[in-house]
Amino acid sequence: MIHSADIREWRNRDVIDPQGHKIGALEGVYVDTTTDAPSVATVRTGLPTRQRLVFVPVDEATLGPGYVRVAYSKGQVRKAPSMGTDDVLPADREEEIFKHYDRPYEARADRGRRLARR
Repeated sequence: MIHSADIREWRNRDVIDPQGHKIGALEGVYVDTTTDAPSVATVRTGLPTRQRLVFVPVDEATLGPGYVRVAYSKGQVRKAPSMGTDDVLPADREEEIFKHYDRPYEARADRGRRLARR
């Protein structure tokens, strides 16, 4: 398992898919607010003048020398929910991310955020 402190050290490192194709650069990490475990990362993709952040789960990610390998293909990650590089993830869009990766989503009972940026 990757811990929050570990993955923060990998900001701006390449994010690659299982076949080794570069997806983009790791920008930030969101943890599950119930467990404080890393849940998803944002990956900076696109041209320098038109960059966006896409979301990808990191619970099955592995670290290597200079890269973070995620368990999803480059194509699937590039089609994931995204936001601008200066935007903040609205709570009502969290479920979209989970659905894109066919992962279960349970809203918190207190209607609070399920994901928090670290």
